[in-house]
Amino acid sequence: MTRILRIDSSSRPAAPEGSLSEGSFSRSMADRITAQLLARSPDAQVLKRDLIAEPIAHIVDDTIKGYYTPPEAMTDTLRHATALSDELIAELREADIIVLSAPIYNFSLPSALKAWIDQIVRIGHTFSYEDGQFAGLLADRPTYLALSYGAEGYTPGGPLESFDFLRPYLTGVLNFIGLTSVEVFAVEGTTAPNATERLNTALAEIDARLPVTQVA
Repeated sequence: MTRILRIDSSSRPAAPEGSLSEGSFSRSMADRITAQLLARSPDAQVLKRDLIAEPIAHIVDDTIKGYYTPPEAMTDTLRHATALSDELIAELREADIIVLSAPIYNFSLPSALKAWIDQIVRIGHTFSYEDGQFAGLLADRPTYLALSYGAEGYTPGGPLESFDFLRPYLTGVLNFIGLTSVEVFAVEGTTAPNATERLNTALAEIDARLPVTQVA
């Protein structure tokens, strides 16, 4: 059975039926990506991680200590501090496909998503460091990003390209832990008067790039 891990990080709720522009654009795009994947594999199982509905705790001192403590030296306190990290990393390892949605907030990613990243980027678990070299430890698998931008001009060559710390960071950190098959879908100008039209164009692109005829 195909296992899809979906992670949402927009503070806005999902768009109400028939009114896409009134909700989260990134969630709407993730909805379409997930729908296309399910159409390919109807028996697929979807595990949802809504980082707003169920916020991820920020790492604390004991979490960091636990990350760098050998298994045989772990105490109950450190095991408790790293239990969430263990759970989230296990979800990643078990997933066959990852769908991650995020809006750009102040030129970067939502803090809710950063908290998740701090829990899953962990030495000895999702990356290694040996002989001065880093290496990702996760087996690669299809990873889809659904990104939304309030303004336009973040695309390569655009006037805001240098302010985009969302797409480069997310693709970079995913590559770092071994997820190199990252495909990005994005919509810009979500605060513009024609935002719904822009979203519909992005959804049509998802349909074209993830055609249902390519059954898994």
